[in-house]
Amino acid sequence: MNNLTIKSLLLTVLLVSSLTGFTQKISVSDLKVEQLSNPLSVDAPAPRLSWKIKSTLKNTIQASYDIRVGTNKNNLASGKGIVWTGSAKSDQSVLIPYAGPELQSKKRYFWQVKVKDNHGNTSAWSDVQYWQTGLKAADWTAQWISVSTTDTSARSPLFRKAFILKKKIKSALAYMTVKGLYEAHINGQRVGDSYFAPGWTSYRKHLQYQVYDVTASLKTGTNAIGVVVGDGWFKGRIGFGHQRRVYGDTRALLMQLEIEYTDGTKESIHTDESWKTAYGPIMASDIYDGETYDARQEKSGWNTAGYTEDQSWTNVRIVEKGTEQLVGMSGPMVSKHEQFKALKVFKTPKGETVVDFGQNLVGWVMLKAKGPAGTRITLSHAEVLTKAGDFYTVNLRTAKAQNVYILKENTEQVFEPHFTFQGFRYVKVEGYPGELKSEDLTAVAIYSDMEVTGKFSTSNPLLNQLQHNIEWGQKGNFVDVPTDCPQRDERLGWTGDAQAFANTAAYNMDVAGFFTKWMKDVQADQQPSGLIPHVIPNVIGANDGASAGWADVSTIIPWDMYVAYGDKRILEVQYESMKKWVGYMSAAAKNNLWNTGSHFGDWLFYRPEDDNDGRAAVTDKYLIAQTFYAHSTQIMINAAQVLGKKDDVEKYTILLHAIKDAFIKEYMTGNGRLVSSTQTAYVLALQFDMLPEAMRKSAADRLVRNIRDYGNHLTTGFLGTPYLCHVLTRFGHTDVAYNLLMQESYPSWLYPVKMGATTIWERWDGIKPDGSFQTPDMNSYNHYAYGAIGDWMYRNIAGINSDPTVPGYKKISISPKPGGKLTSASGELNTPYGWVTSTWKIENGVFKLDVQVPANTTASVTLPAPILIDGRETVNNTEIGSGSYHFECNMTSPAAK
Repeated sequence: MNNLTIKSLLLTVLLVSSLTGFTQKISVSDLKVEQLSNPLSVDAPAPRLSWKIKSTLKNTIQASYDIRVGTNKNNLASGKGIVWTGSAKSDQSVLIPYAGPELQSKKRYFWQVKVKDNHGNTSAWSDVQYWQTGLKAADWTAQWISVSTTDTSARSPLFRKAFILKKKIKSALAYMTVKGLYEAHINGQRVGDSYFAPGWTSYRKHLQYQVYDVTASLKTGTNAIGVVVGDGWFKGRIGFGHQRRVYGDTRALLMQLEIEYTDGTKESIHTDESWKTAYGPIMASDIYDGETYDARQEKSGWNTAGYTEDQSWTNVRIVEKGTEQLVGMSGPMVSKHEQFKALKVFKTPKGETVVDFGQNLVGWVMLKAKGPAGTRITLSHAEVLTKAGDFYTVNLRTAKAQNVYILKENTEQVFEPHFTFQGFRYVKVEGYPGELKSEDLTAVAIYSDMEVTGKFSTSNPLLNQLQHNIEWGQKGNFVDVPTDCPQRDERLGWTGDAQAFANTAAYNMDVAGFFTKWMKDVQADQQPSGLIPHVIPNVIGANDGASAGWADVSTIIPWDMYVAYGDKRILEVQYESMKKWVGYMSAAAKNNLWNTGSHFGDWLFYRPEDDNDGRAAVTDKYLIAQTFYAHSTQIMINAAQVLGKKDDVEKYTILLHAIKDAFIKEYMTGNGRLVSSTQTAYVLALQFDMLPEAMRKSAADRLVRNIRDYGNHLTTGFLGTPYLCHVLTRFGHTDVAYNLLMQESYPSWLYPVKMGATTIWERWDGIKPDGSFQTPDMNSYNHYAYGAIGDWMYRNIAGINSDPTVPGYKKISISPKPGGKLTSASGELNTPYGWVTSTWKIENGVFKLDVQVPANTTASVTLPAPILIDGRETVNNTEIGSGSYHFECNMTSPAAK
């Protein structure tokens, strides 16, 4: 080998090494369309594209981006089949709208992006991702089908279609929905991994359909589709008063299988009169009451191509289309998540066989059993045991919450329900053949498929358990809609609970799609007058609504989601609904004072047993109404400013002044005392800036005195609790906020923790100190509203905030406030730009903070005392760019006091 060859090889190695290092400095990942990964039913005409940037360099900001969108994945890199290229000198990397030619219906589009940063580095093109456009109304060729006669049976019908495919298959997509709930199979393989499809929406207004890529399930030759349909929310028992058939009395299936062959031709298999139907082994299935499954009624192989016994099945009946609009999915589906092995199987004092899974969860139990045909096994579900250790279900009210399995011949079987779920920690087992062992049962948690985005921990184990309880309260109640509770005969989308908890929810998990979907139903079920019902979807009556703090969900959640995710479109979509709600309040008010109507008030506030000295925690409901009237009006000002609606900014600014003036005249004395001298009254008045600025400090002092009068205990309910610690911190009383948070006796956040809770309770004293229970007709042990304290813990203990003037964590505020004798704390949040972390500890009087800021963002860091640089103190706040940083300050210095 000559010298020239050696030099050439060395140059090549150096060049490759240089290029490799160059591309590693910055990269693009986590591509999303409409905040979803590779969605298959995008209805938006201009889908928005997002990505995250990783960089090895500090202070990295995106300088420009290049997007390319095409119709063929393999040709994208070569530039063939490109339908749009988007290039801009911009630091925007979140929710960038597609701006190419009109998108075609039911077509897949592939896309990728590369970026350049402010250091002059250019990333490689990202991995190719895709989105699929949804079906337009004209594209549906399928017909609604149902059972052959009137749909009166409690049993779940099976639907089946066999068909022959004669060519080699390139791709196949299944478009499906039902009036009810469904599980589908193709050639015996389950379609998708989701449950409770098509989800719960305002069915009369819009019904979601799902799209599945089933290419791998089909084959050339004979194939078969099998679908089982349950009652679900559509036809089953839901709401109060044992009402059924709220949305209709006929379960029906709509399915369209779109197949493309390798030769370019296409074929569609869809529901029509050629399908057949029969009843299967699900004898009854109900959200509240549970499921009965008779394995003796199974039709082995019914969903496979080889099944030949369908000659005895009946022909389906064609059902006319309703008024509902078919829409693609805009939120996550429900799926299986954690599994729990039984901690122990034991006998109660009453002699019942009970299983403890150690965690109050939502889902069901997978049961393994073997016994004689006809053996009937009943699983009952409970959240708690009595003081004596017996199984307790009184708080379920009329919900049976039982799954019944009837065995077939003497073979081992594994059972789990299909169209129901339970909230439970304990399961009572009756009728089990032989000895029940812990390995025979597995509890499965089910909830909407939301990415975990938040992590929070401290040096205090009780606070860590509280955070655990908050997370599991969210998981158990975010089952397609934000339910109030998952166990009794309710499980409804109560609006007050959802708005109180929305900010905390957005720390724990990615709820952008979840709330976007649900807010569409808030708008759909809003009455023409602007009234917002108490529950969404509304199943309790057209005029049951307009309660302050509940109906304000229509303004609060869109704004919270805008701040958390930078999603301007949710404000655009919900704006008219927001206006209608504020208009409703304005119409109901007299001289700008809203003191009419029925309100829940500060729901489930602390009720002292003997408080006769005038400090009782009852807050005037109309005072509360006036504060939320102002709050929603302020949000309208904010939203109008974001959307550039100058006339509305002026209109609502004038209205807000009038609302606050009316509040002062009606509810405040000349010395700043409120007519309801409760914690909630002062919290809401201060949180929503109802008082003249000069009187706010004295009002905050009154709040502190009230808290101390109650022995450093809170007395707030659903509406006051979310803001309590925020107000204390805002007005310089973080120490009092910590006293409340760390309080271990009733009423407090840590009292249930000390009592063994693994989720958040509905009541502060769901289990009383003596071991007895609160009123059983409303005493849920999985009810997330009081978990709203999580928002304060992330924002103040960890110190992670989004700057509302630059929403979606484009500009981050990190301002931890140590207290409560904590020696360390850590918070992590996966923002739309990537992970931000704030981890601190106190050692020998020195506060040490480690911060990580994601690329393409900046952060403002504020420490609790001046920073130590070269042993000298300097300012305690600084602006930083992306990267990892370490800060220290002396907590014993005079400035830290």
